[in-house]
Amino acid sequence: MKPGFVYILANKNNTTLYVGVTSNLLRRIQQHKEKHYKKSFSARYNVDKLVYYEAFQDIGEAIGREKQLKAGNRARKVALIEKENPGWDDLSEQATDCFG
Repeated sequence: MKPGFVYILANKNNTTLYVGVTSNLLRRIQQHKEKHYKKSFSARYNVDKLVYYEAFQDIGEAIGREKQLKAGNRARKVALIEKENPGWDDLSEQATDCFG
């Protein structure tokens, strides 16, 4: 059983959000920050600030949660972020401490 993560990224001004899923959160966030995929949505819109994430024991559960989040509107995503991370801080350092 492979673990999984669902995450939300924002740009510097918190105006653009991106929801993703991965089995390796640290590696994937690093790819976003380095703009590894040059033509991707996150690279084009400079979306690389980790503002929310959830960990799952199984990648299938993470994929299901990603679909839920993507189906929701922006207001729901913002409410979720602000409940856990009211300052919209970049959590990638925290994620490094937890999973690195």
